[in-house]
Amino acid sequence: MIPRTLFSSDHELFRDSVRKFLEQEAVPHHHQWEKDGHIDRALWNKAGEAGMLCSHIPEEYGGMAADFLYSTVVIEEIGRLGLTGIGFSLHSDIVAPYILHYGSEALKQRYLPKLVSGEMVTAIAMTEPGAGSDLQGVKTTAVLDGDEYVINGSKTFITNGWLADLVIVVAKTDPKAGAKGTSLFLVEASTPGFSKGKRLEKVGMKAQDTSELFFQDVRVPKENLLGQPGMGFAYLMQELPQERLTVGIGALASAEAALKWTLDYTRERKAFGKAVADFQNTRFKLAEMATEIQVGRVFIDRCLELHLQGKLDVPTAAMLKYWTTDLQCKVLDECVQLHGGYGFMWEYPIARAWADARVQRIYAGTNEIMKEIISRSLV
Repeated sequence: MIPRTLFSSDHELFRDSVRKFLEQEAVPHHHQWEKDGHIDRALWNKAGEAGMLCSHIPEEYGGMAADFLYSTVVIEEIGRLGLTGIGFSLHSDIVAPYILHYGSEALKQRYLPKLVSGEMVTAIAMTEPGAGSDLQGVKTTAVLDGDEYVINGSKTFITNGWLADLVIVVAKTDPKAGAKGTSLFLVEASTPGFSKGKRLEKVGMKAQDTSELFFQDVRVPKENLLGQPGMGFAYLMQELPQERLTVGIGALASAEAALKWTLDYTRERKAFGKAVADFQNTRFKLAEMATEIQVGRVFIDRCLELHLQGKLDVPTAAMLKYWTTDLQCKVLDECVQLHGGYGFMWEYPIARAWADARVQRIYAGTNEIMKEIISRSLV
């Protein structure tokens, strides 16, 4: 296998600590969290104490000013252990950057230290019942009334939504202006008029608290606007490459874990008097998966290099997101098949990973939208 050269000894020491933390604090409880529909809220505080949240945030706001590879380590270790209920990356690598890049100094001082410590859990409310990948179709409105914006609308499929203390809400400040009428607001969960619907029962990712959010005459100070009014769509587009990179990192880590589980299983499982791994079909399937995963690993590491240099563009991130999530689903399906009937049993990690993976091709922009983005860059 091609060695990875991006990560320093410091990164690998951090990886060891993250893995030990997850094995101790999350692995023994994840099955129960799947039944509960959310992870233990205390895990967020423990992760904050362990330096696993928002490591990239500057020191003046409580962070470590670390590079994105530290976030990568957290995403990879969560993926390899199949801990899909843990929404740390959305909190650290999607929500926090919006506050850091577009929030006022007062907002940064008020919220970022609480994100780093885990005192506050965050979510971003983009998707609506009638608007998924088409963010220009958002119907939620925010109307300026004196010194406050009044927000009305609803959101769905919101990751971290049930536990969230702070939410970035995508809303229209000028419904007639299309994309240019979109703005982003910080809304605390305790704000009057803001309510959470039921935790949504999903096919997979059962331990991840995904919920509906409702806004009825929710009043927030105009200072809670992130950046400038009408610039929300542009901000979303600027931050999406990192979001799609995080999805790709997790997808490949999941595929690598599935291959390892399947190697172990096929070596131990007997059929017709010999190990399943000794059949030519099994060996060839394993060889194909190992090769494609290696190709994906090289692509991801190259995209990480570009991202560290500030050069990861939208089409390349779209390529990464669609290809790695397609690969993840392909690998997991093959691995379930090689497990036979046991691959369909929930007690086996491969079954849960298979169910968890399917949504990866849908969120952060469907893979069909990714292909549209790529194709527009070619013509």
